[in-house]
Amino acid sequence: MKHLFVFLISLITLMSVRAQDVHFSQMKFSPFTVNPALAGLENDIRAIVNYRSQWNSVAAPFTTIGASYDMRIFESKNGGFLAGGLNFYHDVAGDMKMTTSNVNLNVAYHLAINSESSFGAAIQVGYAQRGIGTTDGSWESQYDGSSFNSNIASGESFGNMNFGHLDAGAGFVYNYDSRRNNNFSSEGFSLTAGISAFHLNQPDYSFIVGGEDDLQMRIAGFLQSEFAIGDTKWELMPALYYQRQGGHQEIFGGTYFNYNIRSGSQRTGFVENFSIGYGAFYRFGDAFVNKILITYSNYSLGFAYDVNVSSLTQATRARGGLEFMLRYVFDNSTRSRARIN
Repeated sequence: MKHLFVFLISLITLMSVRAQDVHFSQMKFSPFTVNPALAGLENDIRAIVNYRSQWNSVAAPFTTIGASYDMRIFESKNGGFLAGGLNFYHDVAGDMKMTTSNVNLNVAYHLAINSESSFGAAIQVGYAQRGIGTTDGSWESQYDGSSFNSNIASGESFGNMNFGHLDAGAGFVYNYDSRRNNNFSSEGFSLTAGISAFHLNQPDYSFIVGGEDDLQMRIAGFLQSEFAIGDTKWELMPALYYQRQGGHQEIFGGTYFNYNIRSGSQRTGFVENFSIGYGAFYRFGDAFVNKILITYSNYSLGFAYDVNVSSLTQATRARGGLEFMLRYVFDNSTRSRARIN
């Protein structure tokens, strides 16, 4: 029975590649998989590394490594600024070691509407590569009723074991921040909303000879906010994400509950900010996601674990994905030392 579950998950993975891109549960900290216009929006310089491993309890783990870097390049006198970013991810899926690698360049410009709000637009261009490490997989045609028999011909004919393609995307972001100096304890709140489209060119994505499997366009929208709870040391960081690709969609939402252990000094910089938060999120129809976020000075460390609640629970035993995130940010202004976004 376990072999049947292995086959089903492998089949679902191969079928859903057309409908679902690689993504992380800590979506706030994988910005360019959400929207390329997030480049430069929050910090002068930002670098993030992500790692995800899932479905270890069923078959060979599905692992994803990602990294991104973005910075503000030029600021105009009217308060607008030009920003750029790079992001990369490498995904290895299952026993067949199916790999997907992608590197993208993001260029964004944010126009200041007033002292508290801005509107940004961006383009994303990149190159992606897919490959299969081995063809020693188990196929539906090899199932003899009780087990998989490798002596039975699979009937599959692979053309390109490795191939690459160009990729393109675009995004728009609106940002509002009425917090005084973007400080943790300031009154006011921040709100960021955006919409983006990936794979605008819809490249051919098939390994099979004569196969027709274009990579369908992915539409993504999100809302993120941050606000302090009265005069307490607590802050809420709610977020809602929606993605649609082909006939598949994802709705993912929840909030971080962040506690400010120590606020950083804004003038001298001798005292560094220190906060810790817990995030409760739900991916509709799929998983509950528990998150931990620790921020000290310019560094943040994040953990996430998916508890699977979908129809695959019998195979996964509710074990979903484990994620790690490390982020570094830098701002020229000392007023941002207490910033946690």
